[in-house]
Amino acid sequence: MKITEIQVPNYELVKKCEDPESGLHAIIAIHNTFLGPALGGMRMYPYASEDDAMTDVLRLSRGMTFKSAVAETGLGGGKSVIIGDPETQKTPQLLEAMAKFVDTFEGKYRTAEDSGTNVHDMVHIKKFTEYVTGLPLEMGSSGDPSPYTALGTFLGMRACVEERLGKDSFEGVHVALQGVGHVGMYLLDHLVKGGARVTVCDIRESTLQAVKTEFPDAQVVEPDTIYDVDCDIFSPNAMGAIINETTIPRLKCKIIAGAANNQLRDDEDGVRCREREILYAPDYVINAGGIINVSVELEEGGYNEERSRRKVHNIYNAVKEIIQISKDEQIPTAKAAYEIAMRKINARA
Repeated sequence: MKITEIQVPNYELVKKCEDPESGLHAIIAIHNTFLGPALGGMRMYPYASEDDAMTDVLRLSRGMTFKSAVAETGLGGGKSVIIGDPETQKTPQLLEAMAKFVDTFEGKYRTAEDSGTNVHDMVHIKKFTEYVTGLPLEMGSSGDPSPYTALGTFLGMRACVEERLGKDSFEGVHVALQGVGHVGMYLLDHLVKGGARVTVCDIRESTLQAVKTEFPDAQVVEPDTIYDVDCDIFSPNAMGAIINETTIPRLKCKIIAGAANNQLRDDEDGVRCREREILYAPDYVINAGGIINVSVELEEGGYNEERSRRKVHNIYNAVKEIIQISKDEQIPTAKAAYEIAMRKINARA
C-alpha cells in the first residue's frame, strides 16, 4: 500500500492511496476541522481519471465543512472517494484496504456510507478501523443515513414551496427528480404521499423498474430530457455540477431543491438562478439530514433517534432563514448560506 500526501491550498490534509494487491485507488480530503473532526461519506464511482476524482473529493469535502457548520453538528468537513465501479470492483479486500487507509488519519477523518457504498460495507470496514459511523442500529449506531437525508430534503422543499408557490402542501405540485437512487427513492415516497406529481429519470434500468413497480403513476423520461420538463421543482439527486450555464437556460421550474451535493458548477450559477427567478435551496443546507443523523451517534450518551429527527426538522427553519437573508440583502441564496457557514466557522477559527 502506497500513501502519498498531496499539498492543496486551503485544505488541511489530502492523501492518495494506491494498493495494487486489492485494486484500491482512493483519495481522502480533509478540508477544515475548526468545528470538530472531519466527517464525510465514502463514495465509490468509476471516475474517468484521477484528476476527476480529485476535483470531486475536494468539492465534496469543502461542502461537508459548510454542511456541518450550518447544521451545527460539531464536526468538520472531509470526504473519501474510491475510483472504481461499485457494481463490479468492490470487494472485501478493497474495503479492508480502504479501512486501513482511513485508519492512518487517526480520527481526524471519520467515514460513513455514500454513493456506491452502503451500511453493509461500513460493517466490514469497522473490522479494520474504529473511525466509521452509520452502522446498523443493532450495533448501537445510527443506521442508514439515507432516510434522514431524504426527510431533510423534503422539509427544505416544503419551505421553498411555501415561499415560491404560496402553497402549504405538495398537493398538485409537479416535481422532476433527477436520480432515484437510495436517497431519491425515499424522497419520491415522501412526495407521492404528500400528493405531488412526479417525473423521474435515472441511468440505471433496474432502478427505473423499481420506480414503475412501487410508484406506477410516476412518469419516466430519459436522463437528458429531465432538464426540459415543465415543472414546479427540479430536484437533483445524483451527481454534482449539473446546475450550470448550459442547463439553467433549459430549466422550466420555479424551485431547485434536491439531495445531490455541489449542485452548482460555480458561484455564478447561483446568480444565474436568481436572475431567472428560480429559488435555489442550497444543497449543503437542504441535504444535511444524513450528516445530522450520523453526528447524533457521536454525541454524549450515544444515538437517540428522537433527538436526531428533531434536529433534522430544523432544516425547514434553516432554509426559511436563508430565503429571508437572500430577500433582505438582495443576494443569491447560495451566497446567503455561505455567509452563515463562514460566520460559524470563523467564530471558532
